[in-house]
This record gives sequence, C-alpha cells and structure tokens, in this order.
Amino acid sequence: MNFGEILVWELLGTAALILLGAGVVANVVLKKSLGNNGGWLMITIAWGFAVFAGASIANPSGAHLNPAVTLGLIATGNSNFGWAEVPAYLIGQMLGAMIGATLAWLTYKLQFDTHDDPAGTRGIFCTGPTVPNYGWNLVTEIIGTFVLVFWILLSPAAAPGDGGVPTFGNSALGYAAVAFVVIGIGASLGGPTGYAINPARDLGPRIVYALLPIKGKGSPEWNYSWVPVVGPIIGGVLAGLLFQILPVG
Repeated sequence: MNFGEILVWELLGTAALILLGAGVVANVVLKKSLGNNGGWLMITIAWGFAVFAGASIANPSGAHLNPAVTLGLIATGNSNFGWAEVPAYLIGQMLGAMIGATLAWLTYKLQFDTHDDPAGTRGIFCTGPTVPNYGWNLVTEIIGTFVLVFWILLSPAAAPGDGGVPTFGNSALGYAAVAFVVIGIGASLGGPTGYAINPARDLGPRIVYALLPIKGKGSPEWNYSWVPVVGPIIGGVLAGLLFQILPVG
C-alpha cells in the first residue's frame, strides 16, 4: 500500500472514531440532548464501539488509528511497514481526528449554542485530569496505552491449526475484541485522566476546539496537552520493546 492510500484509510477510520467518540461525550454533556447525563459507562461503551467502527473502515491500512499503535508496531522491529510509511499513518490520524471532531460539533451545533455552560465543553473534544499532577497523569496514560498496544501485539491474525482447524487466539472477535479492550481500559483505568491512550485522538480535537466558534468556550488547556501525547507514545513504544524481547510469536 502506498503513502497516499495509507493516509486516506487512516484519515477515514480516525474521522469515524472521533466523530462517534466525541459525539457520545457531546450527547452526555450537552443539556438539550437526549443522552444528557447518560454517565461514564455510556461514554466508555460508545468509545469502544467507535474504535470498532473506525478500525473496520481503516482495515486496508492495518487500522492503526493511533500514533501509539503505529510507533509500538515499529518498536517491535518486525512490523509489516517501515519508517517511510510512518508519516502517512501519523498525518492521516491527525487529519482524521480533526475532521471527526469538526463533524461532531456540526452534529450538535444547536446543542452547543444553547448549552448553559459553554466554558465546560472542552471535555467533549479532549481529555483532562481529575487531579492535576502532570507526572502522575503521565503514568496513568502510559499504563493505559501499554495495555492497549500490548494486547494488540499479542493478537495475531487467524492461522491454520492442527487438522485444518484455524487458530484464532486473541483475535477471534476481530475488531470487536479491540472494542472490548478499550471499554475495559476506560472503565478500569480511565478515571484519572479520561484515557486518551491516543495522541491524535486528543491533540487533533483539542486544536479544533481552539479554532471552533463556540461562544463562551473555555481554554484548550495547552499546558496539559503534552501529557496525552507523550504518555501514549511512551506506553506504545514500551509495549513494542517488551514484545520484541519476549518469547512470543
């Protein structure tokens, strides 16, 4: 697959991921919405299936949707793509995240216009800590992303087994399995920081939030923005490095 094809499929898949992910947060947060006060579980379940939808769309490119996944795969030293393709993945993911966030805003434009707390809408687009401490917030993002990427690395495609019976392993449910992992991470590890576990998922919508004409909106909180970028990258690379030295595969 060439540079342009990778970029397009990653863009489409990530746009779907963020449209549905930011969309459910908007549905829960915005007052004049049918999902208002739907709660954390509604958000985590919908984010999981947003990953399922986005990954299914981006299947031709390998469905990374996440710079931490791309860099984690490269860190294994045994990926089916090289450094020359990495920029295509990263650019596609960032552009897709920005497009998806914009589409979510357009979907809920009237609810944004009538929301009684416009300064509190940043969380619809990007994450933030419940207890600000950048060092510990970084640790949270590293751990959550490590779980995601390491699971992906341990989930090879189905292969022929004894007697012609396929061996599926962790990948038995395909992209639906990834959705369940993301739901589990959100429900278990997402409380402290909102579980970005994806630099593009956080930074792209944060940039869009800063640019959108949302009357009375709050700060994009650029001082925190590096945490959900650096933490997931570290977590993803650590997963790739550990996978490289373990007797797996």
